[in-house]
Amino acid sequence: MAESVVPVVFEDERVLAVCKPAGRPVIPGRGEIGEPVRAELEERLGRKLFVAHRLDREASGLLIFAKDAQTHRLLCAEFEARRAAKAYLAAVAGVLNGAGVCDQPLREFGSGRVAPDPRGKRARTRWRAERALRGATLLRVEPITGRRHQIRAHLCALGHPILGDPRYGPPPRPVGGAPRLMLHALSLRVKAGAVYDLQAAPPADFIAVLAGI
Repeated sequence: MAESVVPVVFEDERVLAVCKPAGRPVIPGRGEIGEPVRAELEERLGRKLFVAHRLDREASGLLIFAKDAQTHRLLCAEFEARRAAKAYLAAVAGVLNGAGVCDQPLREFGSGRVAPDPRGKRARTRWRAERALRGATLLRVEPITGRRHQIRAHLCALGHPILGDPRYGPPPRPVGGAPRLMLHALSLRVKAGAVYDLQAAPPADFIAVLAGI
C-alpha cells in the first residue's frame, strides 16, 4: 500500500484521531468516490476501527475512531447526548459581522439535500465572524446538534453559503468557484474513559484558497 495521505493527530490505546482530507469518504457509501478513510487506517493498523461520528466527504478535519467496542459505546453516547464540543472553520460568501445562532429545524428530502422546514428536526448552530475576506467571511462555527449537513444548510439559509459547496447555495456551483468545500473540522473535546481535547490545523489546500480570496 502507498504511504497514507491521512495524517494522524493523536493516538492511544483507546482512540485514533486523524485529519481527514477533503474529498475522502469516511466509510463506503452509495455513489462515494475515493478510498474510505477507515479502510486505509484499518489496513495501516491491521485492526478494526469503530466509527463514532461522521464528516462530509467534501469537508476536511478532525475525525476520531474508537479502537474497541467499549470506547465506541462511550464516544457514541457523548455525541448522542450532545456533550461532545465541536468547532469548525467555514469560509462563506458575503459579509457577516459579530456572532449569532441559527436554530431553524432541518428536514432531509428525498434527494439527500437538507433544508429548513417547520416539520424538520430541531437543529442549532452557533457562529462567530473570525476574519473579513474579500467578498467573504471566515467563521468559527459550533454545531450544538448533529444533523446531516447541518452547518452547510444553516449557513445557506442565512444567505451565506460555504465557498466551494457543490450542493448548497444558488447556482452557479460550487459556490464562488472555490476548488474545495471551505469547511474544516478544527477541534473536538470529548470524554471516553479520558478527556480528549484535540485540534487539527487546516490543511494546505484550505489555507491556499483562503490566501487567494
